Amino acid sequence: MTTQRRVVATVMGCHFVAAFAALGMPPFFALILEQSLHSDAQFLAGWLYVVPILFTAMSSPWWGKLADRYGKKPLLLRAQLGLAASFLLAGFASDVRVFVVALVLQGLLGGTFAASNAYLTTLVSGKALARSLNWMQWSARAALIAAPVGLGVLMIEVESPIQLYRYLALLPLLAAAMLWWLPSGTAPAGEVIAEKPRIAGAEVTPWQVYWLQFALVFSTVVTFPYFIPYAQKAGIAATPAMAGLLFGLPHLVYLVCSLPISRWLEERGRVVALKVACLLLAASLLGQVWAPTWPALTAWRLLMGLGMTAAMVSLNGLIAGVVQQAGAGSTFGWLESSSKWGAVLAGFTAGLAAHTFDARFPFFIGAAALLIASGYLAAMAVARPRLGNS
Repeated sequence: MTTQRRVVATVMGCHFVAAFAALGMPPFFALILEQSLHSDAQFLAGWLYVVPILFTAMSSPWWGKLADRYGKKPLLLRAQLGLAASFLLAGFASDVRVFVVALVLQGLLGGTFAASNAYLTTLVSGKALARSLNWMQWSARAALIAAPVGLGVLMIEVESPIQLYRYLALLPLLAAAMLWWLPSGTAPAGEVIAEKPRIAGAEVTPWQVYWLQFALVFSTVVTFPYFIPYAQKAGIAATPAMAGLLFGLPHLVYLVCSLPISRWLEERGRVVALKVACLLLAASLLGQVWAPTWPALTAWRLLMGLGMTAAMVSLNGLIAGVVQQAGAGSTFGWLESSSKWGAVLAGFTAGLAAHTFDARFPFFIGAAALLIASGYLAAMAVARPRLGNS
């Protein structure tokens, strides 16, 4: 393994351990409220889930600007240490107010995904950067699947669920220690950084990428909160375990298929590929609404995974085409912000739609957003050749 690949692998591994802690605990917020904080306000679990996401959305662009000014590596170390501090405070929280403060700090001081991606631009660019971004998405999906299971097992071993945060604080500290020894952002001696991105030939503008990221996150996340209740109420999933397996299928598809799909799409137009992926995703969401049996729902969830994977890979290719090393912090800061705002809006929209109509309505909303995005992408694909000939 070359030095460059080893560094990229280290960054990805460090993000995985940080994401393992950050993504693994929210499913247990209701348990923490009841057993650790002795609160009967179970409705707070949903609100607590949104708190770090909301504050990450607000703070990411600011941290990105600081990364461009003071260096990508120092700000990546800052993100890992910020997570460690917030986890430590959460682990010793004695009431709901202190726990909320810890979650606010997690959102304000974290942002390891954007910081890691910005640091990667100091090492790779172009196609190599697109592949690295796909691997970063892979680590996030892997953590999303592994963390709830792993932490669920560890819950049995602790006296109080919230105490796990004290041990989880060690993970970003370990990540920071590993990142400390990485290069500061220049290519190691004897190695050449991958080809520089050619902004003039990019298929999209940065702001178009931000909005596409927002639309993609919104349209998928809006279906997450009420999928399990929908599957169980419709009689498709007989047990919570089966519903949970169906929920995780699209993420498993990403883990298995992201590498071959990224290789297949590498030489193809990303705008057209993203448009097709959005149409596949929209079809899969609509198909899930009318799936009569669990085999049918399984098939639609697998199609959702393929569409989601193709969309993420295509979007990462577009991102790699617009990012520049000097402004990578700001670019990934705004990307992280647009992603988090999409998740926040999706959560509120899903709750309102399910309460006003039923648990199927978020699927219609997600499909509508994807159809709008695919129409916009189709217009972009038509307009770009005309601009090139003018």
